[in-house]
Amino acid sequence: MNHGLYISFWLPTAVLGAALAIKLPSILKLWRDPLLRAVGGLLVFACAVFVFAAPKTIAWTNRVTGVPNIAAPWVYSLLTALSASWLLLIIAWRNGRTERSAQTRRATRWVVSVYAGVVVALWVLFALADVPVERIRDLDTYYANTPYMREEILLYLLAHTVACSVTARLVWNWSRTEGLDAWLRWGLRFLGAGYVTNLVFSAAKLSAVAARWTGHDLDWLNTGIAPSAACIAATLVAIGFIVPHAGQYLQERWRVRRRHRSLKPLSRLVRTVTGAREPFDLRATPELRLIRRETFIRDALLQLARHLDDDLRARSYDAAVALGFERGRAQALAAGVALLDAVEARERSRREPGAPQPGTSQPGTSGPGMPAAPNSPRTEARTASVNPPRTEARTASAAVSPAAVSPAGVSPAAVSEAAVSPAAGSPTASAAPSSSGPDTTYLLREIQAVSRVLRHPLDLQAVRAHVAAPAESMSTHE
Repeated sequence: MNHGLYISFWLPTAVLGAALAIKLPSILKLWRDPLLRAVGGLLVFACAVFVFAAPKTIAWTNRVTGVPNIAAPWVYSLLTALSASWLLLIIAWRNGRTERSAQTRRATRWVVSVYAGVVVALWVLFALADVPVERIRDLDTYYANTPYMREEILLYLLAHTVACSVTARLVWNWSRTEGLDAWLRWGLRFLGAGYVTNLVFSAAKLSAVAARWTGHDLDWLNTGIAPSAACIAATLVAIGFIVPHAGQYLQERWRVRRRHRSLKPLSRLVRTVTGAREPFDLRATPELRLIRRETFIRDALLQLARHLDDDLRARSYDAAVALGFERGRAQALAAGVALLDAVEARERSRREPGAPQPGTSQPGTSGPGMPAAPNSPRTEARTASVNPPRTEARTASAAVSPAAVSPAGVSPAAVSEAAVSPAAGSPTASAAPSSSGPDTTYLLREIQAVSRVLRHPLDLQAVRAHVAAPAESMSTHE
């Protein structure tokens, strides 16, 4: 017996088992979903086929039952059930859970009835056949001319070929559909390649059997090409089921970790406001760590609200646009300049209790090297109403607390974006001061963009220098 061939039967079994393990939680949780039931049945039957088709298992089955070659109808039955599960999966995919429900039920009953009839016929034909000599690897060609066994072999191969042909065509058509998720498209391509390779298995078997009928010997197709094609096909099918699930999972984990890392500059900056670090737990999931960092940052930003200078942010936006930055980048740079100014203003106010609030001075007075400028009536009028109540900070903080994550699987990004509603209007409009105090909407909503510009201190310095320049040097944009 070829040991390498024997090992190859267990490789697809391992891959199929991994696919089943990945899908099993969803299958058990949503058992009423016909699509998931079809996937589960397909993977179970595929694993069973390769377990019982291994030469060692065939010999064990024959020995335990005491019936020579009884493993043949058993493996043929499993392969027929696998073929039926392919068609049931396609029916569930095409028709969905609710659309054309009557047609779906009719198609399902037809497939189950036909292939159940094939399984019954396989056992009846085996009972009528005379197959006393045990054949582990070449039973199909050895008994190709034996009455009843000949019909049995032809029956299971035809059932398998029909199912492969229909499934391969429909899967390939679906893989070319517009608007599919990239991971799902690749999964379908692997599935399609697997079903096409299964046709190679059927073609090799049928060719070897037909050669025996005509007095020729092409047994190598049966003992060499067919098993190899089956193993490759099963591996491709398993990968086709794994790729969409694993790909989407890994992509989401990468997105969450990247978002968490991108907030590091802003997190470091606001530590000076809170005097503490964000909560950390080694056992926390990446999603929970992201939400805790976002909550920590937003809480600190709310503490800085009374020190934010909206005039400085509006002026910084105009300066960034004049320097050639595109609209979104200019808005983030303007928010970054205003945030750095607020942090510096807060530090000064802590060192000098009698120092004027940032709302009573023109932009540039808080930064090093920024020239002083006369007060504007708008900023003087705003000074008395800048201090927001502490309950507002607690309310906004609760909007992004870890408890806001729903058990249904809402992504952290969705929670983060939903925590603060988007402000309408242009960047300049959103930078304008509100009637009740500084506008923190953009800062709370776009912490990712603000954190990214903090990685580019030269751009921030350029904007601050442009804001601090004399009025006649400003661009005509102003």
